[in-house]
Parts: sequence; C-alpha cells; structure tokens
Amino acid sequence: MEAKIGHIAFLVGIAISVLSGLFPMQGDIASMMSLLLVVLGLIVGFLNVTSKETVEFLVAAIALLGSSAAGVGLNQITLLGLGPKFVVMLTQVSVFVAPAALVVSLKAVWSLAQD
Repeated sequence: MEAKIGHIAFLVGIAISVLSGLFPMQGDIASMMSLLLVVLGLIVGFLNVTSKETVEFLVAAIALLGSSAAGVGLNQITLLGLGPKFVVMLTQVSVFVAPAALVVSLKAVWSLAQD
C-alpha cells in the first residue's frame, strides 16, 4: 500500500509541475502548489525509494536539479511563449524533487552510520 501511495505521489507531483508551467499561477495559489509539491516530494522520499534504488535516485535527482538551474536560458525560446513555461516547469520539478532527494540522502547517511 505504501508503494502505491508513493507512486501516486510521484505521478501527481510531476503532473502538477508540468501543469503549473502550462498554466502559470500567482499569489496564494502558487504558494499552495509549491507547498503541495514539497509535501509530495517528502512522501516520495519516504515511501517510494528503497535502499536498493538510493544511488540511482540521487543521481537522477542531481541531474534534474542541475538541469533546472541551467534551464534559465530557456527563457530565450520565444516561440509561443514556451521558454518561460519550460523554466516554470523545471523550477516546479526541482521544488518537488529536492525534498525527496533530501529524505533519501538522509536515509542513506543514517544507513551508513548504522553499519
């Protein structure tokens, strides 16, 4: 059951990240969406990543967070206003992935300390 919740949290987090790029929100709604992404990221970190998947997940998280930071240049894509939308999507993905990566990395450190 926990794996299913983690899987659903992951899918919802990615969907919210993409939709928030396509349909930008402002003010309190944007803040609530970011908070929801953080909570979903924590759920994914606690429930969806096993100790066997830790290294792969953290490498993928580093790649996602790095691409998000480098994505600022996407603002230069002016066709249909897609550049800013991509930047928002990448930013929201990083808001979602960062808490999951934090939890997984802390679990890994804890596991290493136990050995």
